[in-house]
Amino acid sequence: MGVSLLPSPAFLVFFSFFTFCLLVDPVLGITRHYKFDVKLHNVTRLCHTRSIISEGDQLLIKVVNHVHNNVSIHWHGIRQLRSGWADGPAYVTQCPIQTGQSYVYNFTIVGQRGTLFWHAHISWLRATLYGPFVILPKRGVPYPFAKPYKEVPIVFGEWFNADPEAVISQAFQTGGGPNISDAYTINGLPGPLYNCSAKDTFKLKVKPGKTYLLLLINAALNDELFFNIANHTLTAVDVDAIYVKPFETETLLITPGQTTNVILKTKPSYPNATFFMTARPYVTGQGTFDNSTVAGILEYESPPNSLHSSKMFPLFKPILPALNDTSFATNFASRLRSLASAQYPANVPQKVDKHFFFTVGLGTSPCQHNQTCQGPNGTKFAASVNNISFTMPTTALLQAHFFGQSNGVYTPDFPGTPTIPFNYTGTPPDNTVVINGTKLVMQDTNILGAESHPLHLHGFNFFVVGQGFGNFDPNKDPAKFNLIDPIERNTVGVPSGGWVAIRFLADNPGVWFMHCHLEVHTSWGLKMAWIVLDGELPTQKLLPPPADLPKC
Repeated sequence: MGVSLLPSPAFLVFFSFFTFCLLVDPVLGITRHYKFDVKLHNVTRLCHTRSIISEGDQLLIKVVNHVHNNVSIHWHGIRQLRSGWADGPAYVTQCPIQTGQSYVYNFTIVGQRGTLFWHAHISWLRATLYGPFVILPKRGVPYPFAKPYKEVPIVFGEWFNADPEAVISQAFQTGGGPNISDAYTINGLPGPLYNCSAKDTFKLKVKPGKTYLLLLINAALNDELFFNIANHTLTAVDVDAIYVKPFETETLLITPGQTTNVILKTKPSYPNATFFMTARPYVTGQGTFDNSTVAGILEYESPPNSLHSSKMFPLFKPILPALNDTSFATNFASRLRSLASAQYPANVPQKVDKHFFFTVGLGTSPCQHNQTCQGPNGTKFAASVNNISFTMPTTALLQAHFFGQSNGVYTPDFPGTPTIPFNYTGTPPDNTVVINGTKLVMQDTNILGAESHPLHLHGFNFFVVGQGFGNFDPNKDPAKFNLIDPIERNTVGVPSGGWVAIRFLADNPGVWFMHCHLEVHTSWGLKMAWIVLDGELPTQKLLPPPADLPKC
């Protein structure tokens, strides 16, 4: 495997924005070593300066922690075949890297190509610690579309004037919802629609008559986003590092944890205009949210000997869907289909050995004695899967599983169906209290109001064979499943007040996290873990842990 690294753009360096660019070599299988130095940097956005956590100028797989926070890094979407020790979620596959300590993430890319990303996977550190992870096709293997003139990562994030760790810590103390972000960002920059930010604007400079491949990544903490470039049409060709049947769209929707590659064909001649590219949230819940818009600028390079400045040209602005446009969200999701060609087949499992039915949603937990909480009716906000709100252990689950030391760490009795059935999308039950536990083993509920949940499964891709609104009907809905060319991905949005059906082959031994990629919901307990046991063959067994595995 050949690995090369794209240098960090100067305007992104503070946001850990280094791009892994891996060129898969089918013969050499070269292993290269990289290094992350996780440090604090002072950064000013919206006229507010604070220290944020990011990495230094070198990018290696060895992660060295120079900050007071515990740290772990997740390689989002990488299958980690037999290498679960490198997956990254703290207290699931590893203990976090403590201050002054280091850990080498050692893994091999197998059968994957496309756009993924990496980010911190402990508390809310991924608010500033993230970046693209781009896997190029094997040498000599072309894209299933025309080779673009240039590839450009576009990463959406969120900026908090306060320290995000303080934000979630305060929410835990009060039991209420956390304070919202102060801005969205494109490649770390909030853009001209925010106070004090005109100079902090991402500009994509393009040439007329060229084809660009935009690598879109939603690294925001808590919001699904609509995205549009004024007066331009985009062609979706890849999601979550899986080729799709190309389709044109002016606007797309991308949830936290998802990636989408789109082709942008620039206008054939210099347009004498500039164009906003904007993103704003898609909102389905009842809580507060950052109701703002981030903007970058698409700017055509001036022709030779031009006497006009782009500042003199009109600036076109896109029209985005309404904040709660579930109809658009549903239609967009329905257009995503796997390429399902001879070269890139959709290997959908046709035979199902085990069925699970998970309900996901918000709930409450009791306020501590002699404390006043700011959740519903004086309780604390919580979130759950099958009414189990996951309690994070103090020992890494994978370590406990591998060494047979699960006693007091977890119990393998996660319910495969809801323990207390009710009308999941109808009248909420009287009792909204969840059960806390560390149990290992998706229907949305409206216990505290229906809301979309982008669920991410570590260690696997899965096929989205069906989705709908209302309660899932096991007698009627499976007849409508798409088993021919369903979209394959690692993160899927469970529709607000609806359901999604996924299938995957449990062929990767280890302990694998599944959680909502809205960080607030993960913090409240909407998460769980799967144990996949070793197979009989040596190639079906989890590799032993590395010698430098962090200790709790």
